Amino acid sequence: MSPTSNYRCHLRLRVRWAEIDAQKIVFNAHYLTYADCAVTEYWRALALPYEETMQQLGGDVFLKKASVEYHASARLDDVLDVGMRCARIGTTSMVFDCGIFRGGERLVSVELVYVFADPATQSKRDVPPALRAVIERFEAGGEMVELRTGRWTELSAAATPLRTAVFVHEQGVPPEIELDELDAVSVHAVAINRLGRAVATGRLLPAEHGEGRIGRMAVARPLRGQRWGRLLLDTLVQAARERGDASVLLHAQCHAEGFYRRAGFVPEGEVFEEAGIAHIAMRQHLDRAPSVS
Repeated sequence: MSPTSNYRCHLRLRVRWAEIDAQKIVFNAHYLTYADCAVTEYWRALALPYEETMQQLGGDVFLKKASVEYHASARLDDVLDVGMRCARIGTTSMVFDCGIFRGGERLVSVELVYVFADPATQSKRDVPPALRAVIERFEAGGEMVELRTGRWTELSAAATPLRTAVFVHEQGVPPEIELDELDAVSVHAVAINRLGRAVATGRLLPAEHGEGRIGRMAVARPLRGQRWGRLLLDTLVQAARERGDASVLLHAQCHAEGFYRRAGFVPEGEVFEEAGIAHIAMRQHLDRAPSVS
């Protein structure tokens, strides 16, 4: 078994010129930077936007101790696999084990000891049971989000703050057009993290002429690039398939075209502007779900 398999969270990095020292190897202090980047990725893997999560928990996480053991050196253009796991959780502390690999070779081992503390005084506090439960579930291989589908009356309280943050505050969409009358007649999907916060949402409009339409796809900004958006999109496509739709259409923001292509959508027509943002129409033809006798 490869030693990298001991880690569920992985971050791939390519060594840059600025990280090389006079010996033409990675300067030793940069390995702590790599480990810190992997810790950030770990929070993403937990589906926990860091700043929002710490505010919700009423504390913050501070580094108490960092230990580094060097086994071999990384060089310019090496592609590194940085694995991160929480090795144990104490009363107020959390110990993280980081392995930095080139292929299957361990180059560096890093141990990071964090304490949960009051953000103002930095005095120690007990690790919140909710955070402990999320980490333990992740390390045991559990899913980090719960996918809920339903009507707007059921899911609006979870979806509205996320949609407002993404479309209104981040992208400048006028609030009076972001929430519309189509919400009431659509099927909605929301991914909820283990602390009860929505991290991704979208909707499936009623079919017209056998075609469904997906819209209002939003993922919390700190968690983009994970799999939450794809998980949500696949759920909405499956809902259209089970409804009997022959195809599904969406208006993709142009910067996200690659994401939808990888999910099986094909662009059609020319780029157009919607709510002041460049979009392109994309469509996926569906196989009908098998009937149940």
